[in-house]
Amino acid sequence: MRVVIAPDKFKGSLSAPDVARHVEAGLQAATGSNLDALRIPVADGGEGTLDAAVGSGFARRSAMVSGPTGQRIQAEFAVRGREAVIEMAAASGLAVLPGGPAGTGEGDSGKGDTGGRPDSASARSATSLGTGELIRAALDAGCRQIILGVGGSANTDGGAGVLQGLGARLLDTDGADLPPGGAALARLDRIDFSGFDSRLDGARFILASDVDNLLLGAEGAPAVFGPQKGATAEDVAVLDAALARFVDVLAAEIGPRALKAAAAPGAGAAGGVGYAAIAVLAATRRPGIDVVLEFTGLADRLAGADLVITGEGSLDEQSLLGKTPMGVARAAARAGVPVVAVCGRTTLTPEQQKDSGFRQVYP
Repeated sequence: MRVVIAPDKFKGSLSAPDVARHVEAGLQAATGSNLDALRIPVADGGEGTLDAAVGSGFARRSAMVSGPTGQRIQAEFAVRGREAVIEMAAASGLAVLPGGPAGTGEGDSGKGDTGGRPDSASARSATSLGTGELIRAALDAGCRQIILGVGGSANTDGGAGVLQGLGARLLDTDGADLPPGGAALARLDRIDFSGFDSRLDGARFILASDVDNLLLGAEGAPAVFGPQKGATAEDVAVLDAALARFVDVLAAEIGPRALKAAAAPGAGAAGGVGYAAIAVLAATRRPGIDVVLEFTGLADRLAGADLVITGEGSLDEQSLLGKTPMGVARAAARAGVPVVAVCGRTTLTPEQQKDSGFRQVYP
């Protein structure tokens, strides 16, 4: 019997590779030697994307970068040939804030996490600088196609930190460099791209994100995701105005595409990193699960399978909105292979389970 085991992480409990190993161990114990198991850990573009890449043949690399509050941390990324996978949360996430337990960032469902506790100060000053430094490390490794998986970020800086990590300078009216964070962008006067990494001209970026929020306004990054990162109502107003200033100054530097990008679906992803990625790096936004299933080669690896097992920590209504188990279930259906799900808990009704394509759900 050939079984493909393709789960997401059980957030706060087990990584996707750990889940896959435990499921295989249980199957082996129940079926004996008549089992051919293929483990393919997957993710939806947020946390766990790096593990999925490594499980699919990418090599794990690391670099010292700036964490969300400026502390130096070691963050990992993955490389396969000229392709790199960067999990933004590794460098700029809530999980790497200094301190105690953390909440969750955009794209997360509040099912538990570890890391620092966000507050008003970090909401205003957290930076995506480390993510830019990881991109530069990937360029140093010879990569020219870069998948940027976002989710769980601590920053609301519009991706200004990413640009700084790639060599741009954000200057105030005195010509001094701005301090990190979204709030400081209110004092932005101009952006100096003279030191911007020239290798970016030959690089292609994919923004792996299911977030379709715009950058600004009632459905923008500060208003929707800022409170999850410790922002008060006053902070939200400050950050929204500061990001509006960032858009205006960037438009003066690179032209109308900066204004158009602010209104693009996904610009609000990862505290606005989606905005900088779209406006400056010409990133193509794609659903995270589609990107991950593509680089893992899941569709081709389903050939000859008798069963697919997927799952995540909580299989619920949010899972139905394009999360990992649904992507795996769709791939299995196209291949004509039955699929079941394992999870820590489920709130889906039997009808929802059936409509989702699962033969059975085992919480």
